[in-house]
Amino acid sequence: MARADVIAGMSVAGLLLPEAVAYASIAGLEPARAITAAVAGCLAYAAIGRSRFAIVSPTSSSAAILAAALAAIPDDPAMRGALATAAVAFAGMLFLIAAALRLGALTSLIARPVLRGFALGIAVTIILRQLPAITGVPAPGGNLLRLIGRQLGAIGAWHGASVATGVLALALLMALRRMRGVPAAFIVLALGIAASMLLDLPAHGVRTVGVIALAPGLPAIPALTFREGSQLAQLVVPLALILFAESWGTMRALALRHGDTIDPDRELAAIGGANLAAALVRGMPVGAGFSVGSASEAAGAASRWTSVVAAVALALLAWFGRPAIAHLPDAVLAAVVIAALTHALSPAPFIHLWKIGRDEVVAFAAAASVLAFGVLDGMLIAIGLSLAALIQRMAAPHLATLGQLDGGHDFVDLARHPEAKALPGVAILRPAQPLFFGNAERVMGEVERRLGGDRALVLSLEESSDLDSTALDCLIEFDGRLKRNGIRLRLARVHDHIRDLFHRAGQDTLVARSSFSVADAVATIEGNDDAGFSTGSEADPDPGSAPDTDDGRKT
Repeated sequence: MARADVIAGMSVAGLLLPEAVAYASIAGLEPARAITAAVAGCLAYAAIGRSRFAIVSPTSSSAAILAAALAAIPDDPAMRGALATAAVAFAGMLFLIAAALRLGALTSLIARPVLRGFALGIAVTIILRQLPAITGVPAPGGNLLRLIGRQLGAIGAWHGASVATGVLALALLMALRRMRGVPAAFIVLALGIAASMLLDLPAHGVRTVGVIALAPGLPAIPALTFREGSQLAQLVVPLALILFAESWGTMRALALRHGDTIDPDRELAAIGGANLAAALVRGMPVGAGFSVGSASEAAGAASRWTSVVAAVALALLAWFGRPAIAHLPDAVLAAVVIAALTHALSPAPFIHLWKIGRDEVVAFAAAASVLAFGVLDGMLIAIGLSLAALIQRMAAPHLATLGQLDGGHDFVDLARHPEAKALPGVAILRPAQPLFFGNAERVMGEVERRLGGDRALVLSLEESSDLDSTALDCLIEFDGRLKRNGIRLRLARVHDHIRDLFHRAGQDTLVARSSFSVADAVATIEGNDDAGFSTGSEADPDPGSAPDTDDGRKT
């Protein structure tokens, strides 16, 4: 175990405690449930998971969903607690089933710009939701706009002592963070408790955590009616989705930042195991929260031992430090959470996207969606936008006109290589996107418009490793129109998958007019020989090896 892990674990424990108290309050459960869930979740994840930064504990989003579900249950603490435990257990099993079915591959639908936007959006969300604890002005229910409006409209009612406590704690945290190897959060929490006791802050109206009752015990299995079981099932699916969205978004964003590698199926199993462990100790739902993950990163976590140290430190702190923790000001807790997230507000990833001119709109849309609609809905909207942007790019027809380079075997984009020469009477075109149902008809139409007076066409299909049925039909119909107009067609850079497809479709003439290289296709047309196969010198291209741009591409 590295010294960095010990320091990072102690710092994280100092953040886990206040978050546990806050999230238990959101869910309407005892703080002990959140604390025990954090301890069990951290230990279980350390045994199964692979992210060195992930700290699996109760999260604000899952606490909010749990609260909404339990709100419909009569005021029976025992039943509410039993249903909460059952929900956590079922969510854990759902994760394990997803891991067994290897559904982690679905995470590839979440593009990196979406994750960067998600990270910014959730960081801003969590920070803003700490304001009521600092200002002393209660937060209304609903979205962030209502919260901000409420806080700004009640500036005159802000509690001065609470604001001063929170601001001083935040300033001290930011100063201590500059000193590597110092558990800043732990130190500030200890100083906050000391200041509360020495200055009698509660007497000045500063709210404190209060007494935490810890009563470990075995989970109870509730006797549910069919209606109650249905309600519970309806709760588990959104609960698992929100935990997945927040956990994977956090783990992947932190891994990308440091070049780490994580396996989505392994992480699904780890989150599932952590929730089952939390259910065994009658805990709340757990996931890889962004605030504690960011705190772990900022504190210099070197391995998963950080999670183990955090769990042990939290257990000891909660058990032996309960009398002191009761004096901890809420404003100090809020300052610790805010400080853990400040570095996540860096605009550098967005500036990079803006400079390269790729996906900056998707990243900003992801951040805005999380802020406007919450974590789960925001993530789903952002994923939809990223897929829509991909389809839009692929559907937009772009054709490169190729010319011969130095009279040799290579054919390159004339727009990028003006030294290349176009061949008289032969149009050589290359679609920039793979042909599929969304663009095939438009691409073929654009090719026809580009022909002009040319009586021969070489169409390079190097970007298409395969064709769907719509693209195949469009290509066959296109070939028929060219024949009727007396224009000869030769296909170049045709992959073997497409040749096999032509055979199965009964289009042996298209196979006969397919070449492995543009040069061979041109030579065949110039030799007026449209029969037989070409035996070009270039190997059939690997669709995964094509360069990303047209610069210098030779065909």
